[in-house]
Amino acid sequence: MFKAVFLQKNEQGEFKASVQELDESQLPGSGDVLVQISHSTLNYKDGLAICNKSPVVRQWPMVAGIDGAGTVLESAHSGFKPGDEVILNGFGVGETHWGCLAEKAKLKGDWLIKRPEGLSAAQAMAIGTAGYTAMLCVLGLEKSGVKPESGEILVTGATGGVGSIAIVLLNKLGYTVVATSGKPEQTEFLKGLGASEVLDRKLLSEPGKPLQRERWAGVVDCVGSHTLANACAQTKYGGTVTACGLAQGMDLPSSVAPFILRGVALKGIDSVMAPLAVREDAWRRLASDLDLNKLNDLTRTLSLEGAIEAAAEIMAGTNTGRVLIKI
Repeated sequence: MFKAVFLQKNEQGEFKASVQELDESQLPGSGDVLVQISHSTLNYKDGLAICNKSPVVRQWPMVAGIDGAGTVLESAHSGFKPGDEVILNGFGVGETHWGCLAEKAKLKGDWLIKRPEGLSAAQAMAIGTAGYTAMLCVLGLEKSGVKPESGEILVTGATGGVGSIAIVLLNKLGYTVVATSGKPEQTEFLKGLGASEVLDRKLLSEPGKPLQRERWAGVVDCVGSHTLANACAQTKYGGTVTACGLAQGMDLPSSVAPFILRGVALKGIDSVMAPLAVREDAWRRLASDLDLNKLNDLTRTLSLEGAIEAAAEIMAGTNTGRVLIKI
């Protein structure tokens, strides 16, 4: 038997999220690596699934948790053996395949990477998909030629998981970071992570002109909708905007003006199905470039039983930083 955050929906559409004891025989037969999960985390997508706010879960019942770190117990995959320390992010886990907010998970070896040296399992899950996505955004800016001397980098939705770790990464790499937030009481927290300035999110969240005063050399946008449109409209000639979130909405009420008149590049960031080589590069960079002391400052640790309440806080917008789940 093993404990897990179990999501159920009956024929009448009634939903329930609870911590339950499950039998190991219930684990998906499609997995070829059995992992003892030591740590997981909560991301925005986990909040959506656990609170039944979006059709994230596409098979029922489901064990929640798109992230996991732990030790291989059994393996029929040539790349892994018992005792290996591994990380899982994405690939539909917690959506179409039982996830990692559980003591055990049966996963496909093709989805796993070996945990990099220099990161503990707890640190890897304090980073989680949110931090891994932040690193993908930073890599996207770098590959587009955005350098610290290019100018200011805007990070929207800055108190969330992606935004907060993006600030820490960019600051350590020498960039000047400007954050947006709807939580004025978190201004000093964000400055402590490395933001040079914190703007009220209302400055970007309302409808704006297609072209506005140029300011940003690059953008990490976690919000979408009008915020993303305004960020593009304010990006400097030849700058790059990385888009990875939809906290405000999935729409993009913009025009082609920033792209054809200023050469702005809009780069989509996908963390779910990114190739393993890209994942390994991102995790290698996280192990070397992330200030782990600041990571600790923005992380709180809960038990498996605390995951459901914390997911509700994420959906209510009251959570700040990262939530580590110690299994």
